[in-house]
Amino acid sequence: MSGAALLLAVALLVAPGPAGVLRRTRSVTAVQRAVRRGEEGDPLATASALDVFAVCLSAGMSVSTAAAATAPSAPARLATVLRRAAELLALGGDPDTAWSPPAGSTDDGIEALARLARRSASSGSALARGVAELAETSRQDAGHAAAAAAERASVLIAGPLGLCFLPAFVCVGIVPVVAGLAGDVFTSGIL
Repeated sequence: MSGAALLLAVALLVAPGPAGVLRRTRSVTAVQRAVRRGEEGDPLATASALDVFAVCLSAGMSVSTAAAATAPSAPARLATVLRRAAELLALGGDPDTAWSPPAGSTDDGIEALARLARRSASSGSALARGVAELAETSRQDAGHAAAAAAERASVLIAGPLGLCFLPAFVCVGIVPVVAGLAGDVFTSGIL
């Protein structure tokens, strides 16, 4: 009975308590709200939008028409850049101005697309192949981010499992062996 009381006391000391449970619950609901609002969204959405843009260009559409056709299916930040570029290019604007990234843009994919489009406009190189390569790069980046998140999760899972299984291993595996050996030593008269 005292072993059970000891294990219960250890469990109460290790348990997160109501504050820890509430903190975890709040963080889960915040993530769910962010996903509903589309803040985090699909990590492959940019890659699929770039694929659509590349296919439109490969089909022979003009850059402004392809950008306008791609914008409705693109994530919000990319859609803003595509709409702006499509409108300015349709009005006959300068490609350097049309494809300039928005102020304060921190998305590397959008900046790479803008650089590629400006370079294509000035040199005449094919834009479709470069956009397809950007889509592949974006897809690989999403895969690497997913693998990193899975590795982080496995490390975070190992801690609580260690806290649960290590005491059980000691109590069930090591303590009986040591107790048996101690009993043999004391009864043999060596000590």
